[in-house]
Formats: sequence, structure tokens, C-alpha cells
Amino acid sequence: MNIQYIWQQDSNNPENTDNFAAIAQWWASLNGKEIQWQQRLIPPNGEVSQINWEPQRFDEVFPISQTQIRGITLYWNKPEDRDKSVREPAIGDRSTTPHKLELDPLQQILYIYPQSQREVIVRVELPDIKYQTIELHDPDLAIGKKILLLRDKQQQLEIKVTLSPDNLNRLKQMLP
Repeated sequence: MNIQYIWQQDSNNPENTDNFAAIAQWWASLNGKEIQWQQRLIPPNGEVSQINWEPQRFDEVFPISQTQIRGITLYWNKPEDRDKSVREPAIGDRSTTPHKLELDPLQQILYIYPQSQREVIVRVELPDIKYQTIELHDPDLAIGKKILLLRDKQQQLEIKVTLSPDNLNRLKQMLP
């Protein structure tokens, strides 16, 4: 797991509020998207890294809607929640109040630790993230201020990468 935003109820972490805001924004962005919803028991030793997230029988994939956070409670709707006699479902047909949230924005995964079930963890992810891989064989390389340029003359491809100062420093550390 490459968690970048962690929010925990009653935490003294100075970034707690900002992390919660980032998580709330991500949660709201799920509206209308298909997500994968997985729920697992936390092992007795508490090691969530040992949880098997391979698809299991009760995992669900569905288009989530009306995603919002009020207070610290996450609200959403599922398609089968809709009442046939009403055109739009009521906001918040489903909800969970967490004691902890962990968001990995790179993998587009949110881990929810419900207050009501301390032994459970829920994983919400966007299952359709597909990255296109482009292979370059011994490309020409140019590095400027925060810019990495790769050129493959045979394929007539040029890839320009603008790096943040942090990522530029990380790249420099990775090079021998």
C-alpha cells in the first residue's frame, strides 16, 4: 500500500484536516463511476498488509452515485437502492461512519475502517484504471529544469515529463 492521505478520528496530526478534505474530494469524485467494493476482516494481529484482496464471492462492482460526506459520515447510493416509484433516490440511502480513512490516490483506492465494526476494513477502488505502456528502446534522453525528455527516433515518439521538485529529487536519488 502506498497510502498518501490518512485521516483518523481524534488525531492530533496537523495534516489530519487537510487529509480529510482530500479524501472527501476523492469520495465526491466517484459519483457516477463504477467502483469495486470489498470488505474483509482485519487479522487478529492487526496486520492489514496481510489481507488477501483477490476477488471473493461477496465483493461487488457497481456504479456508485450521490457520493458525499457530511460530518465524517460517507454517504452513497447503489443502483438496486432505487425505489421504482421515485425518479431519484434519496441522498444517503447507504452510509458508514469511519474511525479511520486511508487514501492511495495513485492506485485510486480508499480504505475505510468503520466505527461500528472495528474488526472490518472496506476497500473501495476504481477497477477500470488501465495504463497504456509505451516501450522505448534506448531513447535519446534530455534533462532540463524539472523536465525529462525521451525521444525514440524509430517510433517517432517524444515523451515530455514535467516533474515536481520532489519527484525530480527522487529521480536524482534513484540514479547512481
